[in-house]
Amino acid sequence: MTTVSNHLPTAELQALDAAHHMHPFTTNDELKERGARVITSGKGIYLRDSEGNEILDAMAGLWCVNLGYGREELVNVAARQMMELPFYNTFFNTTHTPVIALAAELAKLAPEGLNHVFFAGSGSEANDTNLRMVRVYWAEKGHPQKSHIISRLNGYHGSTVGSGSLGGMTYMHEQGGLPIPGIHHIGQPDWYAEGGDHTPEEFGLARAQELEAKILELGAENVAAFIAEPVQGAGGVIVPPNTYWPEIQRICDKYNVLIIADEVICGFGRTGNWFGSTTMGIKPHIMTIAKGLSSGYVPIGGSIVCDEIAEVINAIEFNHGYTYSGHPVCAAVALENLRIMQDDNILDHVNNVAAPAFKAVLDQLGEHPLVGGVNVSGMMASLPLTPHKASRAKFAMAKGTAGFMCRERCFANNLVMRHVGDRMIISPPLVITPDEIDVFHKRAKLALDDTYKALKEGDMLKAES
Repeated sequence: MTTVSNHLPTAELQALDAAHHMHPFTTNDELKERGARVITSGKGIYLRDSEGNEILDAMAGLWCVNLGYGREELVNVAARQMMELPFYNTFFNTTHTPVIALAAELAKLAPEGLNHVFFAGSGSEANDTNLRMVRVYWAEKGHPQKSHIISRLNGYHGSTVGSGSLGGMTYMHEQGGLPIPGIHHIGQPDWYAEGGDHTPEEFGLARAQELEAKILELGAENVAAFIAEPVQGAGGVIVPPNTYWPEIQRICDKYNVLIIADEVICGFGRTGNWFGSTTMGIKPHIMTIAKGLSSGYVPIGGSIVCDEIAEVINAIEFNHGYTYSGHPVCAAVALENLRIMQDDNILDHVNNVAAPAFKAVLDQLGEHPLVGGVNVSGMMASLPLTPHKASRAKFAMAKGTAGFMCRERCFANNLVMRHVGDRMIISPPLVITPDEIDVFHKRAKLALDDTYKALKEGDMLKAES
């Protein structure tokens, strides 16, 4: 039997990794010099590496391990399904019981009117589906010119050609000829970094009204949809001002523009509700799902589609799909994940136990001299770093230098806390306890203290002029 346990010393594992494994979003030559951290196991909110270090994972893998590591129920369901039906496709007039049950359960959990699911293998694939689906929808309605999609700068919707174009990460657009035609971007609702002297409420309205201006520029008859995350995740956990989403909703309703809510990060309890759309009061036509759908145990994604769009798409042969759309093992694991969330009252735990304790700790970290503020929604948050709290100033040095330094000090203190530019972002497993949040607090504060000391000693606490 082939095994993949840690049977080699760390240095040898790192050498093999560098020789053959191409990492995503990584300068692999630089990683080869320093060596990748080799993760060997996980239990609860903790990881263990090949050197025996126990690491608190405050990022839930990649925003996804909502139920924590080592849930035997999910493993057992996967094993049973593999024995019964390890794979069959959903092409050619066929289906299977796991995908039927999962689609029905998602329709039950989704906001009213979203009763149909098109499955994919990831959020990136699902957003590619959405891109095609809304264009086909309008073409079938007699409006083939209504094909343009509006998104946001610094939004993230995946890294395929289609989903990478939908996203507004300019550094991604610099590679591979992105964005593809018909995709447009407006400003993000990031009051902390871009709000200037405006109040959050004023700024939220102004950024939402950029959507109306772009629709009028393109012509409402040409705009198919607006896609956005309820709370921007990979862009730095940007919680929009409370004036933002109501104005977006008004504009989309006025100009007959579909709303695609990318729930890949926000969905399945992350913001305290089943979906971030509920938290933010959005009425989407399509919701993109992935990550927390299976707690990351197996790859699965999809699009939850409203009745109006499904009625049109279901009347034609939609020439689109993936080999693993509705994979039976993935569907079975996702269904069990949703069962556990309901039986264990995970949303109650988030709202009444974890989120209040998390917010209290974040507020304390927000008092640190290096931290400019706290952005938080449920169990996702960011701590922007600054050399001058009162003015929300940026560092004079290259963007991301302070954030990278803090991330490295987190790793040194056995904590996973990611950086996006000079923001530290946090998204722990939803099952985290108050005692574990206290451990996070101690390690995060130590990392901030170490970073502040290093910046001060290096004369790097200077604001951009």
